[in-house]
This record gives sequence, structure tokens and C-alpha cells, in this order.
Amino acid sequence: MLRVGLALDPRVEGEILATMLDLGHRVAWRCHDGAELEERIGTGTPVDVLLVSPGADRLRAELVDLADRVGTRVVALASGESERRQAVGLGLVDIVLLPVDPEELDRSIAPLDLGGDDPRPVAQAAGRVIAVWGAAGSPGTTTVAAGIASELAARGRRVVLIDADTYGSSVAAMLGLLDEAPGFAAACRLAGSGALDIEQLERIAVVHPSPSGAFRVLTGISRAARWTELSTERVATTIERCRAWMDDIVIDTAFCLEADEEISSDLFAPRRNGAAFAVLGSADRVVEVGAADPVGVTRLLRGHAELVELVDPSRISVVVNRVRGVALGTGPAGQLASTLSRFGGIEAAALLPEDQRVVDAAVIAGRSLRDQAPRGALPVALRRFVSTVLDQEPAPVRDRSRRSAGGARGRRARSRSRRAQ
Repeated sequence: MLRVGLALDPRVEGEILATMLDLGHRVAWRCHDGAELEERIGTGTPVDVLLVSPGADRLRAELVDLADRVGTRVVALASGESERRQAVGLGLVDIVLLPVDPEELDRSIAPLDLGGDDPRPVAQAAGRVIAVWGAAGSPGTTTVAAGIASELAARGRRVVLIDADTYGSSVAAMLGLLDEAPGFAAACRLAGSGALDIEQLERIAVVHPSPSGAFRVLTGISRAARWTELSTERVATTIERCRAWMDDIVIDTAFCLEADEEISSDLFAPRRNGAAFAVLGSADRVVEVGAADPVGVTRLLRGHAELVELVDPSRISVVVNRVRGVALGTGPAGQLASTLSRFGGIEAAALLPEDQRVVDAAVIAGRSLRDQAPRGALPVALRRFVSTVLDQEPAPVRDRSRRSAGGARGRRARSRSRRAQ
């Protein structure tokens, strides 16, 4: 028997109330006002499940976040497509369209399996985490991340592409998934309540179809203001669950590695860049992307110096994107190699040519670069990088020694604190 709270339109409340009683669940309380609802969830009688109508002011992002914190599942009962989209926009994955069959509603609110019987527990997971990161300035991290995911999937590997960018998520737009819920935020919320398992990941993820090899996608947050949903702990737990689910986890990562917030007096405040730190700390391989122009190379050199404070350099592969003679003059490859070696001690693992026509066509069609132009210069260069670098890596060893991103950023924060004094 579940303890259920109701925040429904009066026209459907009576029917749903009778259905809950017939199914043997206990309705703890009912309310129709948004402020009262928030008070009941936060300080009132605790419930296992909240059935709510998405309309009016009953369902807001703050309320969903509060329900996550107290362990209450939110199930939206939508009366139509408009309300369904409203619930999707808030990151909910438990959405039931009215009118509903009582058995279907009972299945929707059933307790989540916590994964105790999962034959592949997290501790024994072997999935590889590939973080794709680049400094500020849009060097093309999303393009490279999606390209790597499609190339790995074409090799018959089980792949999930995660959009963990808390500043400007764009994987959904690039792959034509504009109407989908922010799946990564939903996974993180389930992880925060201890309810994320492989079954839930399969339910939340979107399949990106491809004739050469389909892959899963956990889309990013719809608004940058929702970054608090991607806490360090939730992101780290979600990544570990994904290791048990897929062979390769490719993650599009936010650019900012600023950690000054950690010298503040509030040690328990949310960390704006916690998701990026969690991703980089979990990664088996970090693909660092820079743009091949004077500004992009400068940012690459500065960003690399920050990155190696968090990640062992042996786990970093530098990829220079949009290589073209018009930006660097004659012999751009040689000039790039010389500049990176001289000023950063960097040897690029791949130089990706400028191929904007193919990129634009792929985005318009919602296809991967490989599917759009398998013989194009950029897809071929990405394929070569995957073959020569990522295909040659051994399977991840989970207990190996690796530099702690948390420890590194903690040392950097303490250093800044001393300088400030």
C-alpha cells in the first residue's frame, strides 16, 4: 500500500480518488493550491507518490526539486498534449494521459526497483567513460561528442551519449530531439533517491536511430538555470549506473572549471560546476577539443593548463577542430603542431578539418555526421581518431590509481584562498 498525495483538477480528482481506494492505496491528503502543496510536501505528512495535474500553478520546477529531496515521486496526470509537454519541460518522466485505465495507473505509481537483483551491479561494471571537454568559445565539443558516439555505435558497441553541459546543452538540438524531456536530469533525480537502475535508464533514454548503428541519448537540461539538478553526487552516481548499462558512455561536458566557490563559508552550497568535476573525475579518457584559429588555440593552451590540474595527462587526448588554411595560413597542420608543442607541450591526437557544409546538413536532417556524409572529410577524420586512439585502449580497470578531481580542485581553491589573503 502506497501513501498518495493528490493535487488534481476537481474534475478528475473524484475519479482518481476512488481508483486509489479501489487499488488499496491510502490517500494521505488532497490540495488544490500551489503554495499549500509545497508546504505539505516539505513539512506535512510524507507521501510516497504525488499525483498532480500539470496545469495552473500546481507543478513547478521548485516543487519537483523539493519532492526529489524528500523522496516523493511525482506522477503527472495530463489531460492533453499541452499538459504533457509542460510536464516534459520540467523533466518528469512519469506522465500518464487521461483518461487512464486503473491497472495502467497502478503500474505507473508502483515502487521503483532499486536494482538489488541487477545481475551486473555497479561495482563490477566495465563500461568506459569518455568525457568530451573544451575551453570557452564553442570549439565544437558537441559535434565531436556526437561523432564519437556514432562511430563507436557503428562498431557494434552499446553506446549512450550524455549531455551534461550545464551552460548550454545542445545535443538534443543537434540530433533533432527537440521535444524530448531532459533525460540526464531525470536520471540524476532518480540517482539522488537511490532508484536509478538499468530499467529506468532504458525508459528515460532516447534512441537515436542510425543505419550504421543506433545509440542511446540522455538529453541535457532545457534551461541553464536548472543546473542545481545536476549535483556532483547525482552525476557521479548516474555515470556509475551507466557503466553497468553500456559499453561506452560519451559525455558532452561544460567548459567552466572555476572552483572559487569552494572557498566560500557555505560548504554545503550547490556547486555551479559540480557536474563537470564529476564527469572529469569519472572519465577513463578525456577528449579535449580546441578550435584551430588564433583565439581558439590560445584558449586551448590556457584550458589545457587548467585541465591537467584535474585529470592525469595520460588520460587526455587533444583534438583540434575546424582546421583550415584561411585561419592559420599556409601549412596549418605544421603551424598547429609547432605552436602546441612550444607553448603547451601538447601533441594533438587528431586534427579535424573544417567541414561546415556537412555539419549544417547533418543538423538540419537530425542525423549523425557518419550517416550524413560517410566519406566526408570530417567524418573520416573522426573515424580515424576513434580507430587509432579509442579502439586501442584496454578495458577500464576500476581500481586503478587516478588523480582525484575533487582533491585537485580542493588544492587549487586553497591556493587561491591563500593568495586572496
